[in-house]
Amino acid sequence: MATASRTTGQRRAAHPVDEVPRPGKLLATGLQHVAASYAGVVAPPLVIGASVGLPPAQVTFLVGAALFTAGLATLLQTIGFWKVGARLPFVNGVSFAGVAPVLAVADQQADRRDALPVVYGAVMVAGVLGFLLAPWFGRLVRFFPPVVSGTVITLIGLSLLPVAFGWIQGGHPDRPASGTNLGLAGATLAIVLLLRRVLRGFPRQIAVLLGLVAGTLLAIPAGAVHTGVTRHAALVGFPAPFHFGAPHLQLAAVLSMCILMLVCMTESTADMMALGEIVGRPADERTIAGGLRADTLGSALSPLFNGFANSAFAQNIGLVALTGVRSRFTVAVCGLMFALLGLSPAFASLVALVPQPVLGGAGLVLFGTVAAGGVGVLVGAGLERGDNMLIAAVSLGVGLIPVVSHTFYASAAVPETLRTVLNSGVSAGCLTAVLLNLAFHHLGRGRDRAAPGVPAPRVADEEKPVM
Repeated sequence: MATASRTTGQRRAAHPVDEVPRPGKLLATGLQHVAASYAGVVAPPLVIGASVGLPPAQVTFLVGAALFTAGLATLLQTIGFWKVGARLPFVNGVSFAGVAPVLAVADQQADRRDALPVVYGAVMVAGVLGFLLAPWFGRLVRFFPPVVSGTVITLIGLSLLPVAFGWIQGGHPDRPASGTNLGLAGATLAIVLLLRRVLRGFPRQIAVLLGLVAGTLLAIPAGAVHTGVTRHAALVGFPAPFHFGAPHLQLAAVLSMCILMLVCMTESTADMMALGEIVGRPADERTIAGGLRADTLGSALSPLFNGFANSAFAQNIGLVALTGVRSRFTVAVCGLMFALLGLSPAFASLVALVPQPVLGGAGLVLFGTVAAGGVGVLVGAGLERGDNMLIAAVSLGVGLIPVVSHTFYASAAVPETLRTVLNSGVSAGCLTAVLLNLAFHHLGRGRDRAAPGVPAPRVADEEKPVM
């Protein structure tokens, strides 16, 4: 009896991250994550496909492949096996940071349409390299005290806000937002805020999903919902392995993708630190190493199904923070939905019906929540200490450079490899914060591990189950 009581108590004491919600809630919250991250998953293949000259049917195929591989990578991250997977509510998908290197590789080919096999070969090599490096990246957790993690979380939110602004502008950041787009975004934002204010319980947790549905319905009479892609989409379509040809290896492309993989691993480490704080399970060395293994293994396998390099999606951090639903199984359902959408272009196109301005209105809430959460961490990091204030100030400044000016590092004086890192605001700000923290708190006279805001590395209290 005593043993049975202890077993029951252990089950009841399961961490919220490991709880399995009831089926209705599981499906609804999973769909909400799909809605929040769908645009981020399909945008890179759309840009790459158009840039390398693929016909519309092949671009659609590339989008389906991206959805399918994002689903597999998300399942690796949330469910995991062996030492693979952070087992946190993380969505993994195509990294937008990889678009520029892919297009650079395409520029080096005699025919841009031959670029994809070269890209796929380079991504596979980079993924294997990243998988081997994952344990060493996991040991960097002690260099992410609150002043560093808070700065990075804030940068993640601030870097994502321009994405929401671009959605409100209809995907054309160089053009002013139309009155219709502003109205749809404003209405969606108002609906989400109203629902969060008046609803209680589970309906309140899916306020973003309800707001997206309501915003889409409002967009129909405004003529902002385009159904052409749905009418011509096939019901079933599997991303046949190596559809665009067998992978080719070119040294320059491999080096470029290896640098990209290091950038993605840096961003994913920062994202895991941020999400760990939000869900109450701080990311320790084992969690980060497992998460990076899932990232890199997913990237190595992705080209097999015509996908690209994968990384953690920061968009969903805001959704977790806003809804309070911390179960990793809700995101696992999201991954399963992505995989199924990748196998059915017709159903995938239904999610694509949500207009970009509607996504932008919801994005203001999601991404702003991430930035506000980072500010909260910084407040508790001891900014009254001059060193910490300086670390946060300089790192935020460096990280916001590419957010404010996309051409800041476009000079030929900046090497292409260095530009890949600097053009990622999160990576540049994260590296700056880590280096400044080392300089002020770990080296020479400033070395003081017991100083306020520079705690010793924390290890999660809960032992994660081995799946």
